[in-house]
Amino acid sequence: MKKTIPLILLILLLVGGYFGWKFYKNNLQDNVKEEGVLLVPRTATLQQIMDSIRPYLKDAESFQEFATKQNLEKNFKAGRYEIKKGEGNKTLINKIRQGLQTDLPFRIKDFDDVYQMIGRVARKTEADSLTFVKDFNTIARLKNLKSAEDLKPYFFADTYNFYWTVTPEDFFKKFENIYNDFWTEENINKEKNLGLDRIQVYTLASIVLRESGGKPDEQKRIAGLYLNRLHKGMKLQSDPTVIYAINKENNFTKKIKRVYYKDLKTNSSYNTYMYSGLPPGPICVVDKTSVENVLNAEENNFLYMVADPEKPGLHKFTDDPAIHEKNANIYRNWLNKNKIK
Repeated sequence: MKKTIPLILLILLLVGGYFGWKFYKNNLQDNVKEEGVLLVPRTATLQQIMDSIRPYLKDAESFQEFATKQNLEKNFKAGRYEIKKGEGNKTLINKIRQGLQTDLPFRIKDFDDVYQMIGRVARKTEADSLTFVKDFNTIARLKNLKSAEDLKPYFFADTYNFYWTVTPEDFFKKFENIYNDFWTEENINKEKNLGLDRIQVYTLASIVLRESGGKPDEQKRIAGLYLNRLHKGMKLQSDPTVIYAINKENNFTKKIKRVYYKDLKTNSSYNTYMYSGLPPGPICVVDKTSVENVLNAEENNFLYMVADPEKPGLHKFTDDPAIHEKNANIYRNWLNKNKIK
């Protein structure tokens, strides 16, 4: 009898040790052999999750066993999950069950049109570009606009963080909130003082942004110059509008470094050499700074500007057409000398 008790205890210890080891192995033990990213769509099955996560696991069988017990197939949240070394099955499965995904930085640049932006954004989201276009078109119609392109003023160029699972509606809502926050009573009053409507402000800001190369240094001065031309009834004669007009006809596939006289004959309502006033809409997605600099445009007498080859990124300004022509010739000679076409 005395010998039996130690034997029973030994068996219990062995059995307990086995189940303890198995619990540790299946739940807590590091099961990641390689770090990576797991994408779990809303329509995923357990088999699809297994196929995606298997390359990162040391022991896929133990993961699947635990996932099955946790009923992961019916209790998961779609998302983009980072797989890190040191994580066990329990940690990995809890991530997927609780939706503890990692967001991503989305760089919204000064895209020529909304569709370019959609193409870039959709690469980082579960929703494809066609879904974005369809949903943006719906949003536009609800706002009495024609298409997704008319939503361009709602977007500010900058870096934002979104989850892979963001829907087009939620994506737009974030920008709409930023847009509404920007248009304070103070900014609305500045807009009225300029004598421009909302689309015109964004259109001028897009021209200023492109003329300045995105640098804020001269933006207020450039804005003041174009406002002077508008008030005098002069054509804006902005090269970026010509580039936009040409590119629009070519689905924004051309890279244009220089505008020639023949380009000025491009028959487009965006060509400010051919048509007076502002174009019908922005020629790119703008940033907050360019809009702010239009709203706070410098009061000056300038009517002409041309790039200054001696100060890259900056311009020579004047109100004298003869001086402007001289400055323009210097710049043209510089372009020819450097074989910029």
